[in-house]
Amino acid sequence: MANHKSALKRIRSNDKKRVLNRYQHKTTRNAIKAIRIATDKTDAASKLASVISMIDRLAKKNIIHDNKASNLKSKLTKHVAKL
Repeated sequence: MANHKSALKRIRSNDKKRVLNRYQHKTTRNAIKAIRIATDKTDAASKLASVISMIDRLAKKNIIHDNKASNLKSKLTKHVAKL
């Protein structure tokens, strides 16, 4: 257990950040899945811009790696173009 007030505060703040990061990451994964199962090109293309923005935000906050973000955006763009 933590012995200092600052350590207790760090534990609390880490828990808050962890919950928020998990929420944002899960929401983005669900949006990516929605694009992948979409069969209509116009629907998928309209969702693509918002999903790319979500992926960029995750990479900016270091929730996912920059290269993973680039790979996801590339694959999603190719998938939408192929529809």
